[in-house]
Amino acid sequence: MHISFLLHNAYGIGGTIRTTYNLADALAEHHEVEIVSVFRHREQPTFSHDPRVKVRHLVDIRKDSPTYEGDAPDYLRPASVFPNAEGRYAQYSRLTDRRIAAYLKGVEADVVIGTRPGLNVHLARETRPGPVRIGQEHLTLDSHTPSLRRQLRAVYPRLDALTTTTEADARAYRHKMRLPGVRIEAVPNSVPAPSVQPADGSGKWVVAAGRLAPVKRYDLLIKAFDIVRASRPDWRLRIYGSGRQQDKLRGLIDRLGLYNHVYLMGRANPIEPEWAKGSIAAVTSSLESFGMTIVEAMRCGLPVVATDCPHGPGEIIDDGVDGRLVKTGSARSIASGLLELINDDELRKGMAAAALRDSERFDPSQVGERFESLLTDLTRRGGGRMRGSLHRTRGALLGSVYALGDAGRTAILKGRTA
Repeated sequence: MHISFLLHNAYGIGGTIRTTYNLADALAEHHEVEIVSVFRHREQPTFSHDPRVKVRHLVDIRKDSPTYEGDAPDYLRPASVFPNAEGRYAQYSRLTDRRIAAYLKGVEADVVIGTRPGLNVHLARETRPGPVRIGQEHLTLDSHTPSLRRQLRAVYPRLDALTTTTEADARAYRHKMRLPGVRIEAVPNSVPAPSVQPADGSGKWVVAAGRLAPVKRYDLLIKAFDIVRASRPDWRLRIYGSGRQQDKLRGLIDRLGLYNHVYLMGRANPIEPEWAKGSIAAVTSSLESFGMTIVEAMRCGLPVVATDCPHGPGEIIDDGVDGRLVKTGSARSIASGLLELINDDELRKGMAAAALRDSERFDPSQVGERFESLLTDLTRRGGGRMRGSLHRTRGALLGSVYALGDAGRTAILKGRTA
């Protein structure tokens, strides 16, 4: 089977990029796999990958490259196919519209997989008849704006399948998006076994990692650690990552007098050696579409104290067995969860062993098998070859219906004329 992934930027860094490479590597054991990157901004990808996985790009934005296209006239014109309500819209252009369309109309793969909403729209509208079309959603439905949801609802019925990273989000798509004929499945992100030895639990360190962004609520984690410091001043906190909140978080650390207890470490790649230096991981987000850092920490032998936010943590952590789920938005609850593990060595070590064992279900080999089973079933049923025209008809009909507005839709649904 020939499988082609369409990715925003295969040369960058981020959870979607990392999990795409993980899945591609697993599938390359038995299939011909390629990753098509819309953009190329550096010479080599950040993430290493199986040499059997072919990586190529559509638009070169390396300024020192002889094929640089960042000043091409069409690159400076706004996109018309990529949805304008998508978060990456400003990076897309008339040039990316043309290049993506050419790729999809001539693609030789049996299966084509989009990896973000805007690319899924291209996939649904422009893929030639024949290949199975699968859209992946790495963000939650609830995180999409109403405008983006309307744009997606108009074209997603042309897909053969849509995958989400959690069962909760799959249910949301089934119940809220009304996508007739589209198979909706939850397939978690995969995380390979680390190349380092698991944490031995001797270090008095709590570790957190991720973008320094408001949704990660590192301000709450720092405030929680102020409570931890009061009773266990021998423990420390390291936060890995970069982002626009760095100065704000540094100021909070200074105001609370935590400069000898909380450290902003910057980015770390690879992150696994840093997880392994800790004994507890902390995730304090207000929203997680999955929770890659939770699985990464567990695979390094760390129990995770995480807020029970939508959607990922509750599907990854078995509360009280391999980690702790605590109240979202509460520094006191986060501190209580951390102190429970800090103050009980046997509990912490038992949870660490369980985390190491339970996280094996996210190994790329196991996730790859689940995804391969989905692909096999879709191709056996015919996928785009059998249902492409039906999906296009449904998509066009839904697009027309949603263009009518709320009043028009209500009239149609009630059997009245508008």
